[in-house]
Amino acid sequence: MQTRSILLLPIGAIVVSVIALCYPWLLADYGKAIVPMLGVVMFSMGMTLKPADFKRVLDEPMLIVVGVCLQYILMPFIAWSLSLLLGLPVLLATGLILVGACPGGTASNVICFLARGNVALSISLTAISTLLAALLTPLIMLFYADQSIDVPVLNMMKNLLLIVVLPVLCGVLINSLFQQQIQKVKLFLPLLSVSFVIFIIGVIVAKNQTQITELGVLLFVAVALHNLLGLITGYSIPKLMGYDETICKTISIEVGMQNSGLAVVLANQYFTALAALPGALFSIWHNISGSIMAVIWSNNKLGTTDVHKHD
Repeated sequence: MQTRSILLLPIGAIVVSVIALCYPWLLADYGKAIVPMLGVVMFSMGMTLKPADFKRVLDEPMLIVVGVCLQYILMPFIAWSLSLLLGLPVLLATGLILVGACPGGTASNVICFLARGNVALSISLTAISTLLAALLTPLIMLFYADQSIDVPVLNMMKNLLLIVVLPVLCGVLINSLFQQQIQKVKLFLPLLSVSFVIFIIGVIVAKNQTQITELGVLLFVAVALHNLLGLITGYSIPKLMGYDETICKTISIEVGMQNSGLAVVLANQYFTALAALPGALFSIWHNISGSIMAVIWSNNKLGTTDVHKHD
């Protein structure tokens, strides 16, 4: 069910986005539901994790460091560079940088599985980068944001702790204590999470109907390039460091696929609904591109499951 749910995300997001563009009044007034919905999504993510996923950082420290550094250094820099190159309006540039400053998304774990990557490493990277988001995401935004944009760093950190870190840790705790009892419930969590993300995207699209029609092509180019460059560099840098095919594609997927739902919520809450557009479009596009890469890589017989460098 998890695989089907993730693969349904781009389809559902496209359908809801079309509805939101044609009939914005259906969804535009549900902005207050976005934050609690994200909390449920992050809680659901936590229920897929175990303490061992966090402890793995001690077993594979260099891989975790490489993945996290690419996540939080490379992706914001690419977003900032593209914003300058394409001349994005300030609020759209802010939203794109915010996408780059967010942790890896849970969809990356499923795409990694479909691509025959190292799923354990992918889960660990998602878990670690998500916990670090409370500190790093606001600081990255403060560093890159235009001087005309006020970045409420402390409030952002506090809310990230409340809507990301705390729900994730609660999910991990419940999964650890009641693993057997919640097995049936966990089967429905991916579908619930995907449904909430699709609804959030619909609300943001509805709120920005006019701007989308004016900036749609430029924004799509920026988002697609951001994702593509993340996938390419996320693969190439570990390759240059001597890691095998499986590790390279795992880090590539983890770096290129962001928690864009979080970016949408933060942008809508701390900037404007317009700044949330890059995250909404990224949510659709990175699942499409990730699915394509999974098909390509799943037919690649070169990968192995080793996590060590070649000698």
